[in-house]
Amino acid sequence: MSGGSAWTGAAVAAVTTGYALFSRRLASTPVSAPMVFTGFGVLIGPVGLDVLDLGHDTGPVLTLIEAALALLLFTDSMTVRRRDLRTDGFLPLRLLAIGLPLSIGAGWLLAWPLFPGLTLWEFALLGAVLAPTDAALGKTAASSPRVPALVRHGLNVESGLNDGLALPFFLMFLAAIPGTVASEEGVDGVFWRALVVSTVVGLAFGWLGGRLLTLSKARGWATGEWQQVVVLAVAFGAYSVATAADGSGFIATWMGGFAFGVALRNGEPAGGEPAKERPADLTEYVGGLLGTLSFLVFGAVLLGPALEHLNWRIITYAVLSLTVVRMLPVALALAGTGMRLPTVAYVGWFGPRGLASVVFGLLLVEEHVPGIELLGQVIAVTIGLSVLLHGMSAPYFADRYGDWYDAAKATTPDLREAQDAPEGAGKQHSGPRRLR
Repeated sequence: MSGGSAWTGAAVAAVTTGYALFSRRLASTPVSAPMVFTGFGVLIGPVGLDVLDLGHDTGPVLTLIEAALALLLFTDSMTVRRRDLRTDGFLPLRLLAIGLPLSIGAGWLLAWPLFPGLTLWEFALLGAVLAPTDAALGKTAASSPRVPALVRHGLNVESGLNDGLALPFFLMFLAAIPGTVASEEGVDGVFWRALVVSTVVGLAFGWLGGRLLTLSKARGWATGEWQQVVVLAVAFGAYSVATAADGSGFIATWMGGFAFGVALRNGEPAGGEPAKERPADLTEYVGGLLGTLSFLVFGAVLLGPALEHLNWRIITYAVLSLTVVRMLPVALALAGTGMRLPTVAYVGWFGPRGLASVVFGLLLVEEHVPGIELLGQVIAVTIGLSVLLHGMSAPYFADRYGDWYDAAKATTPDLREAQDAPEGAGKQHSGPRRLR
């Protein structure tokens, strides 16, 4: 191991140990894990102590972050049930089916007047990269018991699914840009390999893996620890095969997780006692830890250098991306649902940008997108601002919104927000992805 790599490892170990030792104390403060790791990343990056250098550590950096997103996509989609998106799950359904496409379109249109040097499809890419949300950046907003269960459930399901749903938009826009690796295959080729082939690979791996694990559990063939290893193996198997076929490993893991979860639930005995440990626990812990470490890398190699090139256009886009581009589509998506204005504002504000946007941004670097220098700066500043603002505001706004909800519920018996969330909604995203 080279001297630089050794110092990088020591720095990462130091901040991880430090945060772990004080994690319980920090959990009751506005200081979140993404804030701590992003700030430390800026400190050890090229603009700080220059310990972590992307030029020398590109391979491990990309592997770390892509593995984190793949695992979290798999475990997020595992938890999805049909009832989450039926009539009683109207909130996540509207946010995903209406709010997400509108957010991509709004981000596309906003970039047009602010960045005249970019092309039409680069505007579209920017909108797609910054559309997915990450509830980990504002954990309290989606987990506080003072927030009605319906709203908590909606934010969690939206966060778990919108990164996977944004992927097809991202890939198709990327294929439309001349000069990128994806454009060599063309839009038709990307559609076939990245969407169709990857979906088939993911569904096949997920369903077969889930059925085999169900059979093994029923016959007592595997210990609890090795059952959890199966989930890791299936996720990486789907990712690896799809990637080897020149498809999208992320779409394969997202679809694989969904099929895996369906297969497991279909194999559960009716009325059986819920297991104390779920098979996905290990995968969630590994994915959550890698995701948290990814913010350190983000701070070092993306955010730090971007801060040296700040200008009013980048700052304006970042602020509007976190407000208008998110909040207006949410308001339109929830129109006619009976949700009160404080709820619409609360859901609209808590759309943090996180790990999926970081990975998409790094993929733009790999694809040699012509406007990557400016795109990377805008993406980094927007995510960095989200890490700070959403992390700091989550506890305060959760309490204020909780106060409003308690008062409104006492005076309005048929309050829409008081409707029960779909059964099992409380289990959404209960794992370590929500590390603070």
